[in-house]
Amino acid sequence: MTSGPRVSRPAHEAGLETRDPRELTYLRSPVAIRERSAKVLKHVEDGQSPWFALSSDGLEAAVQATLAVTRERFPNPAAIPFHSRWRHFEAGGRDRWSALAERLEGLPREEIARRRMDLAVVSVLLDAGAGAAWSYREPGTGETYARSEGLGVASLHMFAGGAFSRDAKGDPLRVDAERLAALTPLDIAMGFQVKAHNPLLGLEGRAELLRKLGSVGLDRPGALFDIVANGNAGGGSVKAEAILAAVLDKLSPIWPTKLGDVWEHPAAGLVPFHKLSQWMSYSLVEPIEGAGLAVEALDTLTGLPEYRNGGLLVDAGALRPKQRVLLEKAFKPGDEAIVEWRALTVMLLDRIAEHVRLHLGLDAARLPLVKVLEAGTWFAGRRLAAERRPGGGPPIAIESDGTVF
Repeated sequence: MTSGPRVSRPAHEAGLETRDPRELTYLRSPVAIRERSAKVLKHVEDGQSPWFALSSDGLEAAVQATLAVTRERFPNPAAIPFHSRWRHFEAGGRDRWSALAERLEGLPREEIARRRMDLAVVSVLLDAGAGAAWSYREPGTGETYARSEGLGVASLHMFAGGAFSRDAKGDPLRVDAERLAALTPLDIAMGFQVKAHNPLLGLEGRAELLRKLGSVGLDRPGALFDIVANGNAGGGSVKAEAILAAVLDKLSPIWPTKLGDVWEHPAAGLVPFHKLSQWMSYSLVEPIEGAGLAVEALDTLTGLPEYRNGGLLVDAGALRPKQRVLLEKAFKPGDEAIVEWRALTVMLLDRIAEHVRLHLGLDAARLPLVKVLEAGTWFAGRRLAAERRPGGGPPIAIESDGTVF
């Protein structure tokens, strides 16, 4: 058994940049996420992992924790919304987008979709873990929000104030590449109320992502709407996988490597996750559907391998750490233990979704994975974390640079 973390290299260090383009296409697909994660799962099930063991009793505990928050939050399962950035814009029960939408009356619904996607893309890229010490006091309401809700509300207020627009006074509710390219960490710090006593993790990484977003060749993030809509062959629907493909294709230059969120594991080789890209794809569904296009096959995308969903599995006992070091030190995203934790999260979220549907008497069409996440696993993970640790942090600490989690 190893005594410390073995480090997995990110994709560019493995020489992947020069490989067959067909392999690059495969590693950007949800199929690859599940197939490579399944290899990691088998490695753990076979008892070969020095890091984790699986527990069927713990998985059932995770299912029951998910069911408890689902029934509490949504007595009517038909009312469960998508897991997306739009839920954070509604923090505190306030429909902040509707208030902004009144300022867009008269615009074509396609242009409104572009502007919603402008906001969603930027906000998702600002949504890596904030850390326990940061919070945001909302102007006007005086309410304070932290973590994902705080990041969402803060980014929406920056958008509303024209922080990302080339014409902040005349046409604030949009995001323009030329403005993004000029953003600085100070701009983000001011918008997010960062001070010495209110530090935000990964501040420079977030600013760098937005600057790179300004130089990917899109005049605005909302141009993704036209790419997705024009690729639907004139029909009235688009595939969820096509949204992810557009995100990964057009935004890949913003990541430190061409492949982005892809890491090595000894049992599976290169393991893709594309967590932020999938979170973004889920967050683009509502703007796209608001323009009259139906989004199909949502379950093609995977569960999000981040610390709330992964934390649920550890705190519920579905994943049992084999070494105390997992709970005692901070790991980097490319460390073998973290790659393994995330791969197991992908696979076990699918199993949790199956069990939750069985308990609720619903099928995948009525309760897709994206709704199980919202109902759901993410809140169950947060609840268990709050019960077990002061500040509600994850059971396994990850050093965040603002680009993965």
